[in-house]
Amino acid sequence: MATRITVIGAGPGGYNAAFEAARAGVEVTLVEFARLGGTCLNTGCIPTKTLKASAEVLETVHRSKEFGLSGSCDVEVDMNAVVARKRKVTDILIGGLEKTCAKLKINLIYGRGQVINAGLVKVTKQDGSVEEVKGDKVIIATGSSTLNLPSLPVDHRYILNSDDALELDHVPASLIIVGGGIVGTELAFIYHSFGSNVTVVEGQARILPVPSIDDEMSKLIQREMKKARINVELCRTVNSTKAEGGKVKAVMGSSPFLPPEAIPASAKEETTIEADAIIVAVGRVPNTEGLGLAEAGITTDKHGYIEVDDFLETSVPGIYAIGDVLGPFRIMLAHMAAAEGFVAARNCMGAREKPRYDVVPSGIFCTPEIADVGLTENQARDKGYEVATSLFQFRELGKAQAMGELPGVFKFIADKKTGKLLGAHIAGAHATDLIAELALALEMGATVKDIAHTIHAHPTLAEGVFEAAHMML
Repeated sequence: MATRITVIGAGPGGYNAAFEAARAGVEVTLVEFARLGGTCLNTGCIPTKTLKASAEVLETVHRSKEFGLSGSCDVEVDMNAVVARKRKVTDILIGGLEKTCAKLKINLIYGRGQVINAGLVKVTKQDGSVEEVKGDKVIIATGSSTLNLPSLPVDHRYILNSDDALELDHVPASLIIVGGGIVGTELAFIYHSFGSNVTVVEGQARILPVPSIDDEMSKLIQREMKKARINVELCRTVNSTKAEGGKVKAVMGSSPFLPPEAIPASAKEETTIEADAIIVAVGRVPNTEGLGLAEAGITTDKHGYIEVDDFLETSVPGIYAIGDVLGPFRIMLAHMAAAEGFVAARNCMGAREKPRYDVVPSGIFCTPEIADVGLTENQARDKGYEVATSLFQFRELGKAQAMGELPGVFKFIADKKTGKLLGAHIAGAHATDLIAELALALEMGATVKDIAHTIHAHPTLAEGVFEAAHMML
């Protein structure tokens, strides 16, 4: 069992690994180059959800007459105040992490870590000095950063990355968002609510082209985008850009990621669109610069992501890696990094655990929200299951009608022979909260009958879970 563990990177994976080990009595050193909390807390999960909360309040005010509220209420977006609130929320949470580190007596060092071997990490501090940290095991949790494309050179004025989108001091009158994945879709709805005329450009044939997202959910979100007048350009990519006259022009061409026969004629013609700014939201790259991976003998794949075995150990015994730095072939989500952090910490202390990747819920904070866990319908069929599905509409719930939150659907995928739940997908208000029950059901191997025989409180949105299960019986 390791008595000293060095963790490099203090995002959700790193700090949870550090906390787990420290609570078990291990001497822990946590190395962080920038700020505690990583991407999630500083430029990802929490900042976007804070902006989303402001957008939701604004939408509610605009809908006040629907709820029988009369009178005038002039509400404008003050981006400086919105961003200040976002920073305050982040600072509060970082302060909480710092207090936990102090309580658990974790040695927190700010600097860039370089792995020499499992027993030694060199840290170049922000003042240029170098500190050697000796230990028994190392956990690498350095995360990922935004991907830069040659055709979309980020200048932080006209062409922005997703980090820039969280720090704007004004609402652009018009926005082009390149990438209709999770980040791009969330930002599209946020800035549409703030008042931007938004166009989303996506190279695949659907919005949210993520394997874990069921086609039904993508279709629903695309319909909601159309209703909200968010422009969507599918099967297209931005090939070049030019800034002039206070605007930026983007030249779109047909997607190189799809076979020609899969691209509609309307997407094959080169087209130029103009906006005040472009937000690039097309992927991530691993944060491995300066880690000394090659020198330490740590194997990476062709994209630079660290390769690990089933127990999260790298090619060098005693050195583990978790989180985004493992790449998209696993699952790049904050809560997955945290789960891997717990496993890696326990393995450093002598366990032989494997993280589970089959029951990982995910949430997308668009409008309405989307959440999923387990298999999509297509994935279940590809695995050879005889599939049964059910669909229950949000608008059939009394609570949804009372809230005025009608768009949405509950979809279940089950094994027709055994009734075992294989996957669940929800689009609608509070979908990201509702998915927890179904993650537990999958974890426990529940059948649809088990869910249908569980009494759900009325009137709640969770009744949709019951109804979707009951329909399948």
